[in-house]
Formats: sequence, structure tokens, C-alpha cells
Amino acid sequence: MISTLYRIITAFGPPTVEKDNGSALKFGILGAAQIAPMTLITPAKSHPEVIVQAVAARDRSRAEAFAKKHGVPEVKDSYQDILDDPNIDAVLIPLANSFHLEWSIRAIRAGKHVLLEKPSVNTAAEAEILFNMPELSQPNAPIILEAFHNRFHPAVQLFLSFISPRDVEHVYTDCMVPWWMVDNNNIGYQYELGGGSMMHLGTYTFAILRMIFNDEPEECLTCKVGTLEDGVHDKCDADSTTTFRFPNGGMAEAKSTFRGPILWKPSEARVTHREVFVEDKSLPATQEKVRVRKVTIHGFLNAFIWHRIDVEDSYIVRNKENPQQILKKWVESKSHKAYSYKEAGGKWANLPGEDWWMSYRWQLEEFVNRIKGRQAAFWISGQDSINQMKMVDMAYEKSGLGLRKTGSFR
Repeated sequence: MISTLYRIITAFGPPTVEKDNGSALKFGILGAAQIAPMTLITPAKSHPEVIVQAVAARDRSRAEAFAKKHGVPEVKDSYQDILDDPNIDAVLIPLANSFHLEWSIRAIRAGKHVLLEKPSVNTAAEAEILFNMPELSQPNAPIILEAFHNRFHPAVQLFLSFISPRDVEHVYTDCMVPWWMVDNNNIGYQYELGGGSMMHLGTYTFAILRMIFNDEPEECLTCKVGTLEDGVHDKCDADSTTTFRFPNGGMAEAKSTFRGPILWKPSEARVTHREVFVEDKSLPATQEKVRVRKVTIHGFLNAFIWHRIDVEDSYIVRNKENPQQILKKWVESKSHKAYSYKEAGGKWANLPGEDWWMSYRWQLEEFVNRIKGRQAAFWISGQDSINQMKMVDMAYEKSGLGLRKTGSFR
């Protein structure tokens, strides 16, 4: 318990390392958003090649208060002032979803690298525009990354290592926040800003489904949503239950809600595999051995705080000629955790990092590696982000609420 508390306390208050002003990347933040400290400011403290240099907000006084609280040296009058500053190398865009397309395009055209809060944009049409910008295919093009921080955490990668995508039969995922954390004025309920539980929480469940199947869904079969019954926010889902079919025939269910119970429940993904044959040379020729595997990760969204990976293998030895004749059956179960890649072991054992690193810190590590021309162990490509929004669009079309609003900025 003491080591766990120490790890969490260090994650939120990491040691500050010396910066190399000559080679460190200088970041600007577009918007004094609540998520910005978690996404960039806190993880940057322990990264020797990252300096958070400037912030701008629509209200300068808000930006000044933000800068003072978080130790950001410069306050700019506008987002464009950050993009026009030749000393700024990269920007974090934590704005409401509906502003992502415009300010990402502007940043890329200004030659800035972009760390873009998820979801990347409002619709697949916007994603196609953004991630296929001609500027991104030029030599020494800016780097853009959709900030799905949890996908970079060792626990998620270890979880995936226990899964055989082609054999996945069914997946259940859920993600929630307690009702008292999201009031009616939250941007999650503002259609004009790209609101909806599937946009804010469902993106995590959808993304991990795509990772589990290592494929894209063929069809959204059902999408049941609940909305606030106030006549104002009826275009935004407060909660959703969505089912998808994947190319291997596997089925998947994803739940998200802004109206969860008063006590927070960690996100969860449960994977059930099809029955597979297991070679066992000790068995006589008349017998066969089969296995059904179930893999569950508790806490895939905020794995750096707490998680657990459960692997349950159910074995059966049966008569080949008469499979109904069960000769032996048993279950083998084991739980795993990985707060660092060293702890995950295997092919990741030599990757750098500390067990107190937040998932945002792992993400920042790879973002900087990519910018510096170094090999990134994990990455989210532009096509991946496009496919992600196609899945979101599928769900909104099936829900009856319709797609989120596509912006006009080009």
C-alpha cells in the first residue's frame, strides 16, 4: 500500500529534471483547459527535452492565472500569437472538439508539431481533411498525434499480448464517470462543441475494441442512447450502449455514461476467445485438448493509478470421436500488472521509463521521440485516427442522433 501511494503521489508530483535549452522542444498551449496540466505540464517536468513555454486563452486574464498557477513563463494574447512565435516548436491543443480541426490545420501550416486531445476531430470527414493535409507528406513535415494517452501505457500493451485477435469471439467494454462530475453545462452536453458521451468516453472503449480485434468494425449493429430530458441537450448522448460486428465474426459491446453511480468504477474490457485446439503430445491419439481463454483488464483508461489484468484459461480433454465425452477439465488463472515496460517484461523489458510515469508521460516520450527522429515504440497513425472517427460516426448514425457537426474551416 505504501509503495502504491508513493507511486501515485510521484506521478502527480514528479521530480523536475534539468532542461537543455539548446535542444529541448518548446511547447505552447492553446487554451487554459483543465486537462492541459495532466496531458503536458505534469509529464513535461520529468522530460529533459520538453519545456512548456507559453499559453494563450480567449480571455487573457484566464491565461495569466493559468500561467501563474502552473509556472508557464509566457502568456500570449491569442492562439495565433503562439503559432506565429518562431521559438515555439510544438503545441498542445486541448480545446473543445469543434475547434480541433481549425487550430490543428493552422498549427501544421505554421510548421508546429501538434499534440491533439482526443477525439481528434468531430467526424470522419474532418479526420480525412486533417490527416491527409499535403503539408504532412512533405520532407521534415510536422508531427501530429491524437492524444489517446492510455494506449501508450505498459498495462494496455501487456493486456493485448494475451489476446489472439483472430480468435476473439466477444468483447465487453465500459467506461463511466459519476453523475455528479458532469453537470448540464459541461461541454460533453454541448452539441455545437462536439458533445456526447461517445465522443468523450466512448472513444476510449471504441479504441480498445479496435486494438483487441486489430481490425476495423464491419457494422454498428445497435446503438441505444439516453439524453437529458430538458429539451436543450437532446442531441448529445448522456449514455450509450453500442454493439459492433468485426470481420472475424466477433461481436463487441461498448458502454459509456456521464450518469454513472456516485462511486467511480474503473473502466473495463473483457475478452472471450473461441475454443482453440492445444497441441499436447502426451495425450493418446484418440484424445484432444482445447482451451477457451478469457482476458480482462480492469482500469484500462487510468492504468497508471491502478489496474489488474486477469487471464483465465479453461481447458478440456475430450474424446475425438465423441467430443461430448469430457475426460478432464480444469481452469488456470493468473493476474498481472505492469506499471513500467520493465515490469511488463518480454520484448519491452529494455524500454526506458519509471513505474510512476503517467500514461501521459509515456505518450509524451513517444511524441518527442518521433519529433526527434528516433524510433517510437508505439504510435497512433493518421489513418488510425481516421478509422477511429469512422467507428464513432457509425455509432452516431445508428443512434438516431446523427453525426457531430462537421466544421467548415479548410
